Amino acid sequence: MTATPDIAIGQHSIAGRKEENQDSYGILLPDGDLLAFKGMAAAIADGISGSAAAKEASETCIKNLFTDYFSTPESWSVATSVGRVLGALNRWLFAQSLSRYGSEGAMMSTLSCLILKERTAHIFHIGDSRIWLLRDGRLRPLTRDHRRPLAGGHGHLLRAMGGEANIRIDTAAHEVREGDIFLFTTDGVHDFISPADMAAVIAGHEGEEEAAAREIVRMAHEAGSPDNLTCQILHIRSLPPVAAMTGGRNLPFPPPLQGGMRIDGYRILREIHASARSEVFLAEDEETGRRIMLKCLSRNFEDDEETIARFLREEWVARRIASPHVLRLYDPGGRRRFLYLVGEYIEGQSLRQWMNDHPEPALTDIRPLIEQIVRGLRAFHRREMFHGDLKPENILIDEDGTVKLIDFGSVTIAGLPGPHPAHPLGSVDYTAPECLGGRPPDKAADLFALGVIAYEMLTGHHPYGRGFRSAHDVKNRHYVPLSRHRPGIPDWIDGALRQAVARDPARRQEALSAFIADLTTPNPAHIPADSRPWLERDPAGFWKAAAALALAGDLILLALLFG
Repeated sequence: MTATPDIAIGQHSIAGRKEENQDSYGILLPDGDLLAFKGMAAAIADGISGSAAAKEASETCIKNLFTDYFSTPESWSVATSVGRVLGALNRWLFAQSLSRYGSEGAMMSTLSCLILKERTAHIFHIGDSRIWLLRDGRLRPLTRDHRRPLAGGHGHLLRAMGGEANIRIDTAAHEVREGDIFLFTTDGVHDFISPADMAAVIAGHEGEEEAAAREIVRMAHEAGSPDNLTCQILHIRSLPPVAAMTGGRNLPFPPPLQGGMRIDGYRILREIHASARSEVFLAEDEETGRRIMLKCLSRNFEDDEETIARFLREEWVARRIASPHVLRLYDPGGRRRFLYLVGEYIEGQSLRQWMNDHPEPALTDIRPLIEQIVRGLRAFHRREMFHGDLKPENILIDEDGTVKLIDFGSVTIAGLPGPHPAHPLGSVDYTAPECLGGRPPDKAADLFALGVIAYEMLTGHHPYGRGFRSAHDVKNRHYVPLSRHRPGIPDWIDGALRQAVARDPARRQEALSAFIADLTTPNPAHIPADSRPWLERDPAGFWKAAAALALAGDLILLALLFG
């Protein structure tokens, strides 16, 4: 069971001197794994006075933020999840203003949100409501008002949810400590009571957060606030849990397996593959008769928590991806008494074997394979996961020619903590140079590995002679043109691969789709200047020369006529 953090909450909101309270606020502390993987959320919103549906706008911001954020994939980072949610919510509010009220700005609200996940407070903010941090007796704002000050007046609000079709949300991340207190206020409060007074009230009501929120609102109201007043307090007495793939962690390693043995209702048929790290067996599910793959860790890793964690990571990742180009892993359910993985059995060969059988394949042979690898990678990238160990041995081709990516122990998951060792987890020959120092792989790193694989499929060689082992290698190794190994390959193909495996990730194609396009259709940027037509290389010079030739022709013609 996931531990629940100890968080004391205080909340109070009143209409004040207005007829209607257009402020909204809330805190959502989920249970179980959702708390570990997504964290908890707290937010405050202030419907903009003068908007036709200000109260509805603020309530919608809080409700939809909470509902939609916790429905996003567990693998997404907080920034991606909240960014997608707020972008969609803002577009909906803006569209509703136009469709229901016939004008912009009918449904507008400020919004200040905090997602507390593990040891980090992720802040998202637009408008002039505020989030504060009280630490060591000092209260300081974590947000800035999007307001243009006016002499002697409240000021003009510059940004709000629903104010325009596309918005800019302020974001920040702050380390959280036990004992931290987060304070949320609308402008009806913080415009009429000083930070020092609010800090003093909270300190004077230690352990009474609800009473402190009420007192802050009362003091601001008595100070003459004409607005709605809302105050929300979060006292972090203990931090939320760290997300972990717990399923199967406490299971013992299976006994040494061999053909004919039975384990948890699976009959072992034969060994498929063995390495220093793991063993893979072909087995039969005795309940269904289905042939499956059963993967076990080597017993050498029984006390290696990091290796076991990566092993369990494979199962967690695979169950969250549905793609015909990614190996499926099955849920063994309660029958599993030992630590192993169960997945689909693929009749076929690895890409390495295919490359051995096709030492000089045609471009028309490799393009379909590369395109399928890209589809598999996209399934990871859509979930903000990055393979991190793409190599020919981890790519299978079944009897129908379908490509499947396997081995997810090195996958980086944006939304979850993971092993970030000083050295890359993947094969060094396919590791992007920026990952040599422990930087986790991303889309650009997966593209680099794919570019190396494509180059190797065409030539049997590495584009830099061999993989990078050190910063010295990165500096001193240079791309070897395809023509060195295989004359006759078009220059634009060489240019596409050269860009995909660029040492600087910023110089690679921005998307996998761009790489596929560059392998399919000649990209002018990849055609050497001296091989392009003169008109393309130097249009001005071409037309000047054409004019000169035309003039020369006219002069010759005149000389012949009158000479």
